[in-house]
Order: sequence, then C-alpha cells, then structure tokens
Amino acid sequence: QEAMVHSIAGLERARILQYAYAIEYDFVPPDQIDATLETKRVRGLFMAGQINGTSGYEEAGGLGQLAGINAARGVAGQEALVLGRDESYVGVMIDDLITRPPVEPYRMFTSRAEYRLLLRSDNADARLTPVGRRIGLVDDARWKRFRHKQELMDEIRQVLAVGHRDGRPIVDWLRRPEVRIDDVIDRAALRPGTDPLLEQALEAVEIEVKYGGYIDRQQRQVERFRQMESRPIPSGFDFAAIPELRREARERLAAIGPRSIGQASRISGINPADITILLVYLDRRRRLDRG
Repeated sequence: QEAMVHSIAGLERARILQYAYAIEYDFVPPDQIDATLETKRVRGLFMAGQINGTSGYEEAGGLGQLAGINAARGVAGQEALVLGRDESYVGVMIDDLITRPPVEPYRMFTSRAEYRLLLRSDNADARLTPVGRRIGLVDDARWKRFRHKQELMDEIRQVLAVGHRDGRPIVDWLRRPEVRIDDVIDRAALRPGTDPLLEQALEAVEIEVKYGGYIDRQQRQVERFRQMESRPIPSGFDFAAIPELRREARERLAAIGPRSIGQASRISGINPADITILLVYLDRRRRLDRG
C-alpha cells in the first residue's frame, strides 16, 4: 500500500502515519471548519472524510476533492472554491456540516437538498464543468466534449421552437405527458451520422421541457436564496457585541462564523428574529463605514 501511494503523482514523498480504516471513530466538530474545509484554528490544514463527522465513501470522496482543490489553491495564493447549495450535493453537504453540526455520522441524502430538482444527473456537466474549467481541472478534450453537447442542445431547442402544422411550436407538443422527444424530432434530419453525445443531449432537453414549470419555480427560489447569500458578514464580526441577540444565538453565530446572512439563517438554533436583528446591525455598520 505504501508503494501504491508513492506511485501517485504528487504523493511521492508522502508517509502514512496510521491506517485509518476501522480505528476508533473520532472527529473534529465541523463548526471548527470553514466552508473551504480549512480548519479555523490551524490555517493551511484541511479536513476531509470521517474526521468531519461524515460516514460513507461517497461523502469522503466529495469532501476529499474539495479539500484537495482548496489546499492546492491556498498554496498557490488563489481564491478558495466554495460550492453553493444550488450548485452541487457536495455544496449541500459541506453547508450542512458547518451550520448544523451532526449528532451522528452524516450521510448525503438527496432529501437534504432543497433544490434537488436542479441538481440532476443529466445537468451535472452543465453545472460543474465550467467551474472545473475555471480552476484548471478540466482539460481541453473534456471542455471540447462539453461544449459540443451544449451546442447539440441548442440545436434541439431551435428545432423545438419551430411552428408545427397548427402554428404552435413543436415544444408545446413535447410538454404533453404521452409525447416523447423521438415523436417530434427526426434524429437523422437533426444530425446525420452517428454522434455519441446526441442521446445525452436529447434526454437533457426532454427533461428540461417536461419539467420546465417546476424548474422555473425552483430557479426563482434560488434567486431569492442568492440574494441572502450575497449579503456578506465581515470576517471576525463581533456577534457578542449585539446585546439584542439571544445568548444562544450569539454563541452559535460566534462558533460558526457565517460568511453571509443566508448561511447564518441555516445555523441550528438561529430563528428569523435573530436574523432581523443581525441585519439591522450590519446595515448600521455599513452606514457608519461609509461615514
């Protein structure tokens, strides 16, 4: 196993101090970890896996990827990557861990994601490939494949927008439960020959059309969510200096150190009245800073 680790690029000088599987379960309280998975007390130290209070290989894999990305970006002096709850299940998991510390090993269930209609397997590439490209983890070949699929989807949407015999666009027919995309689109006319990504593109567009109303509604919810997320809380903000906050609220906010009003609102034990008081103080501070 040591030899296998040393054969992995980047781990040639790594040493295994203790094999972790089946040892006594212990973890670092997640409120001691930032959304970047960096520990608050020891900068440059990133946590991933069961030590964060999770259980299962998938959870460890997702956390390990984000911790590795941010450790590398930290060394390079680059901005850390934080995925939102509306972007990925990994983002949901990390946000849950740091705002609602688990009382038992955490498992990532789809039911934990309030925007799970947007976090589908068919659009995972559309959600995350541009992020991977931006941080240098998507090579040219994969980016070209992604862009080709997006172009195919655009072609399909254009065909669906064309008027049918009754003057209505074809997409209106596809919205009917009994109609499938193969019933309204001639694949050969759309793209002669064999294209391995055509099937994926057709499926993605069909889902987009069939569930369009629900997706649009959830997208509006996401926009409201982003407004809360875009209201930042300054680093090192002194929550103890707000006497109107309940003692429990001051303690919970100080322990977590939320980055935004949205994140603060998701902390266990924080209620809407606490958020209103916090907003009043932040607005007051903003006006004083403007001078």
